[in-house]
Amino acid sequence: MAAIVGVFALLLHLLAQHSPRIGPVYTGWPEATADSPMAALRWFLSDMTEPLFWASDLAAIGLLAGAALAWWAGRRGRTWAGSLTYGTGLWPWVLASASLSLLLSNLAFGWMLDDGWQPTFVPFVCVAPAMVLLYGAGWKTCVTGAFLGAATTTPLALLFIPAVSTPLGLPVVVANVLAMSVGSVLAFMVARRLPWLALQEPVRPPEPGRPPEPHRPPSSVHRSFRHDAAWAARRVLKDFTETHFFANELAGIGVMLAVAGAFVLNPALPSYGTNLLPHILFAQALTSAIGVVLWQRWYRDGGWAATYASVVSVAPAAVLAYGGSWSAMVGGAVLGAVLAPPLARLVSARLPAGFHPVIGNTAAMAVSTAAALPLLGLLPH
Repeated sequence: MAAIVGVFALLLHLLAQHSPRIGPVYTGWPEATADSPMAALRWFLSDMTEPLFWASDLAAIGLLAGAALAWWAGRRGRTWAGSLTYGTGLWPWVLASASLSLLLSNLAFGWMLDDGWQPTFVPFVCVAPAMVLLYGAGWKTCVTGAFLGAATTTPLALLFIPAVSTPLGLPVVVANVLAMSVGSVLAFMVARRLPWLALQEPVRPPEPGRPPEPHRPPSSVHRSFRHDAAWAARRVLKDFTETHFFANELAGIGVMLAVAGAFVLNPALPSYGTNLLPHILFAQALTSAIGVVLWQRWYRDGGWAATYASVVSVAPAAVLAYGGSWSAMVGGAVLGAVLAPPLARLVSARLPAGFHPVIGNTAAMAVSTAAALPLLGLLPH
């Protein structure tokens, strides 16, 4: 799967050389949100793919379209659609709570975009969707998770960027995922004391501290290489939307195709206008593939592994930090795949009831990125 995405990324790079350069660019976009409702709406949508380091409104539409298709097909028993939101049937509520939390974050802190980029996206991929998975469907859970997420994670990210990332010379993603982890702890502490919330039983017993994973590699000794390879390819696609709590192949395909379209139309928009989207895509697919192969045994018999953690932290951060060099793409992918999943597993397994594994996953992202990038700096670029 990594090889296929690599060829896809190379094709994107070549097509970008002949891009028509039509449509908006990233430069000046944050500042324009104060005076332009359309720019503000586009920023809101782009926040949905900001965790992937893509920041594209068109990519967000592809993400939602792919997930909606998976939901439609799943409701009609189409197995080719794969599972969505771990087979819980909670995707509409996950999306509603995450979107509301994102809207609140933009309303409360969007005025700061006058000074350029701000981490308005962080609530979309942590507290709100995790709260729905823990406490079940319903407007009380939806709204509570949305408010707690916006009230904790975005302010913490705004605090940690100048207090942690800047003085230590670390990428901003370290502050963002650290804010997600700490903010999630605070939010779940509050949630445990709210009388209108009650923890729900999982769809089926997962490995302790892990979300259920309906589609896993076969545990039988008679499993085939072809079956394992097909599962691994689907798992890599899932990893591209795992951070959104969608974990679905169609959503992964949708978001990748859409961001590719945005890049071909104008390379100066996705991935902050760096022209490094193909490099980021390749590094993300590679780190997921390495992680899936390396930690495949944790997926067996109903288990799960945070192989997506590097996809949204170490790998893309390394590409941006070192200008898309081969040592950054490959080195970041390898280090992220080796470090992040076991760290996430270590922390998440020790969380008490009522504290979602997103705490351990995001903590692992922060530690892995903070450790890996200085090491990569020792390599030639």
